[in-house]
Amino acid sequence: MTVVLTGDALTLDELVRVAREREPVELHTDTKERMLAARAVVEAHLDAGTPVYGLTTGVAARKRQAIPPEKQEEHNRLLIQDLLVGQGSEASEEVVRATILRLVNGFARGTSGMRPLIADRLVEVLNNGAHPPVAMLGSVGMADLAQMAELAHGVLGDLTLAPKDAISLVDNDAFSTALAALAIHDYGRLLDAFDAAGALDLEAFAANLTILHAAVGREHPYPGLQATIASLRGLLEGSYLWDENAARNLQDPLSFRCLPQVHGAAREALAYSEKQLAIELNGSQENPLVVLEESRIVSVGNFDPLVLASALDFLRIALAPVVTASCERLIKLMQRPFSGLPEGLARAPAAAPTPFPQLSYIAAALTGEARLLAQPVSFELPTTTIAEGIEDRMTFAPLSARRLAEMVALAERVVALELIVAVRAIELRAPERLGAGTATIAAQVRERLGVRGTAGGRIDVEPIVELVRSGALAPEAIGT
Repeated sequence: MTVVLTGDALTLDELVRVAREREPVELHTDTKERMLAARAVVEAHLDAGTPVYGLTTGVAARKRQAIPPEKQEEHNRLLIQDLLVGQGSEASEEVVRATILRLVNGFARGTSGMRPLIADRLVEVLNNGAHPPVAMLGSVGMADLAQMAELAHGVLGDLTLAPKDAISLVDNDAFSTALAALAIHDYGRLLDAFDAAGALDLEAFAANLTILHAAVGREHPYPGLQATIASLRGLLEGSYLWDENAARNLQDPLSFRCLPQVHGAAREALAYSEKQLAIELNGSQENPLVVLEESRIVSVGNFDPLVLASALDFLRIALAPVVTASCERLIKLMQRPFSGLPEGLARAPAAAPTPFPQLSYIAAALTGEARLLAQPVSFELPTTTIAEGIEDRMTFAPLSARRLAEMVALAERVVALELIVAVRAIELRAPERLGAGTATIAAQVRERLGVRGTAGGRIDVEPIVELVRSGALAPEAIGT
């Protein structure tokens, strides 16, 4: 199915399909008319010699320097060349593709003054599967100048840039937005996996399911809490835990008892962030901005993605307790005083040592590293001396997005370990029946682990990490 870009309707799902599944892209028929109309405004200002930042003047500290017509081609060429200073490893293909998609969707709005020729070239690159090199580091989150220059250089090559082409290509946050979008998508998938593992934990622990009583969400009406309770109830439908006197404790440890509240808080953060991302995927990010209805070009600050950067900080803060609670449940399942199961989940007290206790150390290491990534960065300030002191605050949006992606990747391993331990604990507890959803999940874990997951020896965690990343633990995939 082709993704049609209109400039105001790009969704996260569409971005992921284009970035990861190479779904084809095309511009809506109306976009060319809008881009041509905006281009006419640019040409009119150029002909009149009106001072317009980046069009008839230089940029940053050279903003007072006029650019005469005969210097326009050189000005646009050098603006790209001077910004080819990205650092670090290359961004992945999916990040570059998502960046191009967001850039083209911005051009489709008709507020940048970009020529349709450039937009068409970018669409062609996407559909041909090209992957120009773009460095990961070097953006402070007030327009991804270095990354966008590298992308423009890699895509356009020797194509002659017209007036305002260069600044429209670089003065935006398409790279930060792409990083954020992919990380936010993976965050949602991760929360489904944590729900799946949490439901298994409850059965493995023989926990008290009063925590999922309908009154919990009704009387504390957070949508995230309500959604988590519904998810857990669906996974545990038909479980032995619903039987009278099935629970071992009147009240379980907080990491079990407050599972709906912790996961619900993360879902609240996700819902907020998805709302902000939807605006960032489709809103204007350029400076200066073409105002078609007034035939004006105005200097603006829409390259400041603080709303998105702070939302990414919020997501990491909300994820830290989810990972911490997961690690706590995993460890408690292996400790006889808490779980009532054999210490270390051994088959018998006199049995040979099992590898399961070592998983607690791995989980603690990964959890500690993940939690350190939760520190907010959107309030940081590197300098007030760039560009004569005008560029005196930054958002660090790409850093915030990159840290979220790294934190999600670590959390995927923690939840994979949690799944492995929970399935082992359930085997030892041997309940009469599991929930409809948890039975399916446990079967998937056993299938991917094979013999090594239940009979000692080294435990290969990678197949379970792949299971988490596959999306197979989402409610719609499980059928709950």
